[in-house]
Amino acid sequence: MVRASLPLALLTLSSLGLAGGGQGQGTAARASQTPVAPGGPFDRVYLPQHAPSQQDRVGFPHEWLAEYASPERNAFFAAPATAPQWLRRGVSWQYAEARAWPLANPPYAAAAIGEASGDTTATQWMGNAVGVTAVDGVIYAQSDDQFVYAVNARTGQLIWRTSPVPTTWMGQPLVQGDLVYVNAGTVGFNFSNLQTFAKTGHAVRGAGVAYNGIYALDRQTGALRWHVDTRGDVMPTPALDQGRLIFSTGAGDVFAVDARSGQPLWHTTLGGMGNMSSPAVVGGKVYVGMSAPALLYCLDAAGGRVLWKATVPQAVNTSLGDVSPAVAQGVVVTDAITAPQTSGQTTTVGATVMAFDAQSGQVLWQHQMPRGPKPPSYKGGVPMIHGDTVYVGSPVDNLVQALDLHTGRLRWSWQVPDHSAAGSARGPATYHDGALYIATVASVYAVDAQTGHLLGKKEIGGRFGIVSPTIVGGTMYLGNSWDWLIALPLSQVNPRAHGQ
Repeated sequence: MVRASLPLALLTLSSLGLAGGGQGQGTAARASQTPVAPGGPFDRVYLPQHAPSQQDRVGFPHEWLAEYASPERNAFFAAPATAPQWLRRGVSWQYAEARAWPLANPPYAAAAIGEASGDTTATQWMGNAVGVTAVDGVIYAQSDDQFVYAVNARTGQLIWRTSPVPTTWMGQPLVQGDLVYVNAGTVGFNFSNLQTFAKTGHAVRGAGVAYNGIYALDRQTGALRWHVDTRGDVMPTPALDQGRLIFSTGAGDVFAVDARSGQPLWHTTLGGMGNMSSPAVVGGKVYVGMSAPALLYCLDAAGGRVLWKATVPQAVNTSLGDVSPAVAQGVVVTDAITAPQTSGQTTTVGATVMAFDAQSGQVLWQHQMPRGPKPPSYKGGVPMIHGDTVYVGSPVDNLVQALDLHTGRLRWSWQVPDHSAAGSARGPATYHDGALYIATVASVYAVDAQTGHLLGKKEIGGRFGIVSPTIVGGTMYLGNSWDWLIALPLSQVNPRAHGQ
């Protein structure tokens, strides 16, 4: 167990929950000391003069409780008439994070490792993997460059930056009250883990590779309040619900801790491993995907008891654990790559979307998207629900489709015009005023939500991984795998868009 009274030198791998039996994992540590040299390059930076004014906070949400803002995964917030004009009309800036690679450049090291590997390596090890958080005039972001950021939403100026431990930060910050919650974990396996997987079919993702867990930061300054260490990675963004912070790990565990103190509430071992599937919490139930084996679970949010589990037929081992399920109107939607077939040096896969009854886990419908080459790394598309429609992409065939939420009937398909070697359309679309905003490859697209017709495009550069545009009023905020934070007016993407 990690205790606040232990000096740093005594925090062994075993006590950190990174090796051995995982003793102490899931228990909050209140020690503010972490391996950061005071005044060194990883020390916290705090610039209070860059904080937003009271007027510039108007129109933003006051908290952020789930990945992509909600269980529906639609990160849009309307700005009221009292919001500042810059927010309603849209503001433009770019902020270079610690490892920013010029947006016009090809993937770093692509000549050596190939374009597809260059793209996915940047998303996993260099820049922003998922979307950014917008709360009260501040944009919060986690980056694989080992830092967490808070920047002014109007000016793009840094308010604070912190790096409590050497790790990759692959999630989306959650914000509630005076705390910001960030999740630490890496995609990596060491050779020992690979040997274990070869022998047993199971290994702990992230163990012995980097530091894993949850870090609660002071919202104003970025100072560390407490942290919870885990044996496996915490790549998936947690979820906040009823005073609980709920998260899964690369060791196949799901934890709930007290959101204020970090003290443990419950712990359920599901097996397999969590990859990037962020839990959705709706109506007292937790919905989360796991890998190896590929299963979708429903747990009781109050106590962690498994209520039901389901799978997608012929799902590839890692697929359900990659996709954050979307939940609305009593329906849970997820997807997986399925049915691999190899011919010579080429492997193709299908892409299957399924809907389940949120209460019972009964299959409601199944929809098959076209087959295509097996994509590298993150292999699914995060679904988004708006009204009675599910919008979902697939990196297998670089396609976005609109499906009826209750029947799975196909309404339209849209092909990403400039797809990449690594595949496209992984992040959820964001719906606003009849348009879908889709960030993929190096561009942001606006697509008519009723017809699937292209409305507009803005090429930015770099790469958008599992990113959904965060839209507040007339401004879109994005994180890029080339390690940039970006703000731009919706009107630059969609000619029909007007400031609110």
